[in-house]
Amino acid sequence: MKTIIGIFVVLFVLVIGAFLTGAIFIIDETQQVVITQFGKPIGKPITAAGLHFKPPFIQQSNYFDKRLLQWDGDPNQIPTKDKKYIWVDTTARWKIQDALKFLQSVGNEIRAQARLDDIINSATRDVITSHLLVEAIRNTNRILEEKHEGEDIVTVTKKDIERIKFGRQELAGMILDNAKIIAPQYGIELVDVRIKRVNYIENVRIKVYERMIAERKRAAEKYRSEGQGKRAEIEGQTGKELKLITSVAYRKAQTIKGKADAESTKIYANAYGRDANFYSFTKTLETYRKTIDENSTIILTTDSDYYKYLKSLK
Repeated sequence: MKTIIGIFVVLFVLVIGAFLTGAIFIIDETQQVVITQFGKPIGKPITAAGLHFKPPFIQQSNYFDKRLLQWDGDPNQIPTKDKKYIWVDTTARWKIQDALKFLQSVGNEIRAQARLDDIINSATRDVITSHLLVEAIRNTNRILEEKHEGEDIVTVTKKDIERIKFGRQELAGMILDNAKIIAPQYGIELVDVRIKRVNYIENVRIKVYERMIAERKRAAEKYRSEGQGKRAEIEGQTGKELKLITSVAYRKAQTIKGKADAESTKIYANAYGRDANFYSFTKTLETYRKTIDENSTIILTTDSDYYKYLKSLK
């Protein structure tokens, strides 16, 4: 029993000693290792996770990250093709593609970040100075790019806003392509470059704001003109339909009125034909009621039809 315990103790001591002397080293999933002997690389980078062995003391394990790493540069003042100075702030994602070349060229991530400063800032300057200011600001030639089902969209023409050939997103792609040419010689792979922020120096900012206001005023006038034209079209159609409805209604009303007048005349004629004297009497009484009151004074001749029924009251 003591022999078995002694064996385990010896094995434990040997394992601890191996770790302490560096004979055994561990690599996790996020790491890769380059082995150096007296400062010179030995073999290819080790990327497989797990336990690994090497001769102690004379060889050293150099760990590097396999994950995506962030680079965030400082804003740089850069002139555009139309001689407008702007502050451009970029950011990037990168990773160590070749750990051996990375170790030999830059050695560590701090120096790699400094090298990326030169590479990406230089690529950014080359791209920005080759394009107009508006191309670093906008991604599209349309201010409004929405269309709902059943609705018309007002398209802003190139007379309304300044046209661009490239957009901000495409410029970022150009920066990435230019930087990718140099980065691999340091064992670095650039995955993405983005223009994080663009700001203007004071005198440029005022001019840009004035131009933006002018562009949007022209676009607003375009929308307003289209809206007024649409309103006139709707009002014209409404007026036409209203006149048609009014005309039809008037014709029907006149037809009904004519039939009613004819029926009334017929009734009056039948009544007059049955007893002309009685009809004359009732109509005269009706006339009295409508034309004479207690304050009326009437001067009539004795042969007037209006007076004949009054005369018989004596």
